[in-house]
Amino acid sequence: MISDEDLKDRLRFVMHKGHAIFLIDFSHCQGKDMLLLLDQVRADVARHEPGTVLTLADFSGAKIGKEVATKIKEVLTLDRPYVKKSAWVGTESLPRVFYENFKSFSRRDFPTFETREEAMDWLVAE
Repeated sequence: MISDEDLKDRLRFVMHKGHAIFLIDFSHCQGKDMLLLLDQVRADVARHEPGTVLTLADFSGAKIGKEVATKIKEVLTLDRPYVKKSAWVGTESLPRVFYENFKSFSRRDFPTFETREEAMDWLVAE
């Protein structure tokens, strides 16, 4: 179970080239922990002005089942108005069918990158 301290480490803003990026660290998470993180992501992102949030999600080693996938689709759709750009890393563990389903359901694009650094560079590029 994720502690409050772990929650703060996994969901936080990081600075990159003068821009704030909301890091969503799902790495090595599964089931209930991912559901807790997703609830918090939704609350955190909705506190910002529409079209302003840059997000980076790290799925490295995460285990995603049907319940979590359904929650991800819901959060991606509800967050859409607040997010300016999103990038994902660690998607090797994410079933391709889930990834495609997330994109089509939320009507958003989630470019994938090899490293967090590459993803952050893309997020802050104009």
